Amino acid sequence: MALHIPVIVIPIVLCFISPGHVSSGLRVHPDNEHMIYPLGCTIVLKRIKDGKQEFLHGHTNNVTCISVSKSGLYIASGQVNFMGFKATIIIWDYATRTIYTELVLHKAKVEALAFSPNDKYLVSLGGQDDGSIVVWNIETKQAICGSPASAQSAGHSLILQYSNTNDNIFVSAGSGTLRVWELDLPNRKIRPTECQTGKLKRTVKLKLNFFNLPNLQHTRYKDDQFIFCGTMSGDIMKVNLETKLLNDCGPAKSKYSMGVNVIKILKSGDLLVGCGSGTVTLCSGTNFKTLKKVDLEKAVTSIATLGDGKEFFVGTEAAQMYRFSYENFKVELISTSHNDAVKDVAILFGTSELFATCSDEDIRVWYTGKPKELLRITIPNVTCNSVDFMFNGQSIISAWNDGKIRLFGPESGKLMLIIHNAHTMGATAIAGTRDCKRIVSGGGEGQVCVWELKPHSYRLLEAMKKHKAAVTCLKIKSDDTECVSASSDGTCIIWDIVRFVVRQMMIANTLFRTVCYHPEEFQILTSGTDRKVAYWDVFEGKSALRELEASQSGAINGMHISQDGKYFVTGGDDKLVKVWDYMLGAVTHVGVAHGGSITSVKICSNSRNLVSTSADGAILRWKFPHPLSS
Repeated sequence: MALHIPVIVIPIVLCFISPGHVSSGLRVHPDNEHMIYPLGCTIVLKRIKDGKQEFLHGHTNNVTCISVSKSGLYIASGQVNFMGFKATIIIWDYATRTIYTELVLHKAKVEALAFSPNDKYLVSLGGQDDGSIVVWNIETKQAICGSPASAQSAGHSLILQYSNTNDNIFVSAGSGTLRVWELDLPNRKIRPTECQTGKLKRTVKLKLNFFNLPNLQHTRYKDDQFIFCGTMSGDIMKVNLETKLLNDCGPAKSKYSMGVNVIKILKSGDLLVGCGSGTVTLCSGTNFKTLKKVDLEKAVTSIATLGDGKEFFVGTEAAQMYRFSYENFKVELISTSHNDAVKDVAILFGTSELFATCSDEDIRVWYTGKPKELLRITIPNVTCNSVDFMFNGQSIISAWNDGKIRLFGPESGKLMLIIHNAHTMGATAIAGTRDCKRIVSGGGEGQVCVWELKPHSYRLLEAMKKHKAAVTCLKIKSDDTECVSASSDGTCIIWDIVRFVVRQMMIANTLFRTVCYHPEEFQILTSGTDRKVAYWDVFEGKSALRELEASQSGAINGMHISQDGKYFVTGGDDKLVKVWDYMLGAVTHVGVAHGGSITSVKICSNSRNLVSTSADGAILRWKFPHPLSS
């Protein structure tokens, strides 16, 4: 891509998912001004005060762990990779927002990272296929030494934690293993000592912390004396760092439900505990007595504390972010998102302020003015493949993998109508006519069905069968007389939906993913796995009029045309949002922010904004660079 192509302005990322899938993926920078979390293969820096975001790009696959140095000078992130390939660790320079260095030794996955207290070293833990610990010198950017993370008789190590005060001491833990490591720099070795926990056999799941024991005056802290370990069995082990022996284990009466996922130790000595059941507990660090407790919707995966001692943030498995007050434990939901890949996006016609997205089990309606979720429609154990608004805005239509079509009220989310057994292999695409009297749906078996809507019922007008594979996209002509369907069988078909016959068929050596009518409706655009955007004449569609190389790598999964027909936008597996001049066939702007494959893109009808979604669960709203002329 030409270097002079400008980058689209990114005013806000509406949602995030990765902190819900990455343990301790949500961090607060020591400057207390930014939250840091992974989003697919991207690192997001979000300013706490106003929500302004910056993006760090460099990873080639999903980020699996993240660590911030005590001084705040560095951020480290590790990723997963395909079997047989090595996984990269990136150390970022926080001040310049650039890559300080890349470190490559671990196979397939980096499980955990931790900085030494004085920013001298970074210690990394490889995944199950690697099983090693490596200590890196940050100044020289070289590995100092390495060792197997656990004994052969023990299980897989899962986490790392560096001492608060000593650059030569860190701890690793996991399934049946808890080791204190000492760095012997002159001999370039790390020497482990197994902690003795007696008869207790625990899996330290996600978090351990060193505890600075305060003196009686609470004015200064001694050296690290205890390690606190949260376990999958729901208790917390307190281990003496000097003797390597179990000092205490609690709580005595009732364990934390569904395991301890994360622990944060406060200066007071009390513990913040996040559980698999979604409970956030403030408990005593001496006897584990519960002081305060709040139950959240899903499992807690991250707790990030602010240095001012007034509040902290909690991330959950449901990709929700909460703000807590220490004083009264009052909780505020500040961010929500889908917790899986977003399949489709639809923008209400005539506005740029309301749009809907769909994912596994749910549809959500969003307001872009002050980005927030207005409505959530959940159907357990099924996946919504496609969503759209009816033209008059009075209903949301949706296609689901159980073969049903569901219509919902856009304000209440109430189920208005359900079409059972619409498609035998799941409903995969859907669109509504402008007169709001009919719906056209596509299925996994290749059928295109036209449905007539009645006040409280429906009628199948015709089931048209020409495609030999799943219908991936549907668009209806503005006069409601025809529609075009794209399929993964390599065909696009223009259907007469009055007489229910084929008007035109386009064939190409690709799996079509998306199709669009030009607003003047004399041409259509198609794209798919061949990475090309093709122009077709709707009357003579034997061969493409024009083909554009739209991507250097990966399929084009989403495409949409502006209301004036001058520009169109594409997104796909290359994770780039591209705006094109329709007549010139040239890219005018490129948007770089997604950390996963883009699944859908839409331009609002007034061409002020566009919305893109991706497989990592992100929903991004962009300022469209070519607004309609007044």
